[in-house]
Amino acid sequence: MNPSARVRQPRRALHGVLLLDKPLGVSSNHAQQKVKRRWRAEKAGHTGTLDPLATGVLPLCFGAATKFSQLNLEADKAYEATVRLGQTTATGDREGEVTQERPVAFDAQALQLALAALRGEIDQVPPMHSALKHEGKALYQLARQGQVVERAARRVTIHELTLLDWQADTLRLAVRCSKGTYIRTLAEDLGERLGCGAHLAALRRTASGPLGLADAVTLAQLEAESDPERLAHLLPPDTLLADCPEVRLDATEAGKLLAGIRRRIGLPPAARVRAFGPEARAFLGSARITAGELIPERLLSPIELRTLLEGPPSLTT
Repeated sequence: MNPSARVRQPRRALHGVLLLDKPLGVSSNHAQQKVKRRWRAEKAGHTGTLDPLATGVLPLCFGAATKFSQLNLEADKAYEATVRLGQTTATGDREGEVTQERPVAFDAQALQLALAALRGEIDQVPPMHSALKHEGKALYQLARQGQVVERAARRVTIHELTLLDWQADTLRLAVRCSKGTYIRTLAEDLGERLGCGAHLAALRRTASGPLGLADAVTLAQLEAESDPERLAHLLPPDTLLADCPEVRLDATEAGKLLAGIRRRIGLPPAARVRAFGPEARAFLGSARITAGELIPERLLSPIELRTLLEGPPSLTT
């Protein structure tokens, strides 16, 4: 055997959610893979991509939590966006070549009117520099080849668009929006309404659904900590369903639910609930309540539930 050959490290089953404060210049996938390797986790995924230009909340899902990642992907997001006025770029952000420069000449009233016009339900044309597909190819790949294709406008909702600061040619905005919103497009549209053009200079995601920066940890922190300290940041899998009501079942009823059997329950209708067994950490999965029945949806396997109850295994070298 070649002594220089890399020894494959054993993986371990982890089930939960890590709120990562993604650093600037790192892709979401690279950040995820780095944490997965550090934790030697068997299975990991994230709940929606943050561009390398962006920083902030990136929920990473491990093990059973990946079953519920779609819920956070579909949730509203919140950002702090820095918008550079007077310059339009090829990509809509600061990484692109400046394609046009125009004078910045508007007053506070015009700015507030422009912001108001972009609140609520609006139509956005996705940028060419995005991961959306056209005939099997990502738009950004076509853009790099100098191609521009027609893109259908998509309806998104801007719940909040608030001015935080205005210094000369730079705005700082608070944004809360529906899934699928492109903040770079929002910056460009604002610039056009103001008559000067604009691009996105910086972006920080402050919340993803109910999950915010308060519980987020940086890659640097994870690198500096011991394994038990790192694992203390791992939130339970039901974190992604934090907005859903909780239903607690006894051992018999929990076993039947895990077997996929509907149960009669004296609770009002609910589109989605978090189902638990009798133990404090015994998260069974998601269900809905319809016409007095608890109907299972996405459930943990018995092995996943046992590992969750026993706690994460220690890292062995």
